Amino acid sequence: MKLIFIYNANSGRLNALLHAGHKLFSPSTYPCSLCALTYDTVRENSTWKSFRKETNLELGFYHKDEFETKFPKVNMTYPAVLKLENSQLTVIINDEILNAITTVDALIEKLKITL
Repeated sequence: MKLIFIYNANSGRLNALLHAGHKLFSPSTYPCSLCALTYDTVRENSTWKSFRKETNLELGFYHKDEFETKFPKVNMTYPAVLKLENSQLTVIINDEILNAITTVDALIEKLKITL
């Protein structure tokens, strides 16, 4: 089993700079709650980084353009967390749930109880 995290953002340095600026100057309108939870303005959140390094789970991370290239037939609303098991993708945390989570600790707890 693998958990797949999909950010509501496109890949690339320019997009990263634009997103950092958006988070800095207008965080309330930032479109990716998953990114807002797992990253500070430009660095990975330390609590999230520790969880990611210490977990026994296999984790994969995609920007939406990368995910759509790898899984072109999957129709998703972003951000999302999926479970990949036996070649099947299952949404375990959708955008509505991610948007309601307010702290990285709450995200980690949600992951633990969902699995």
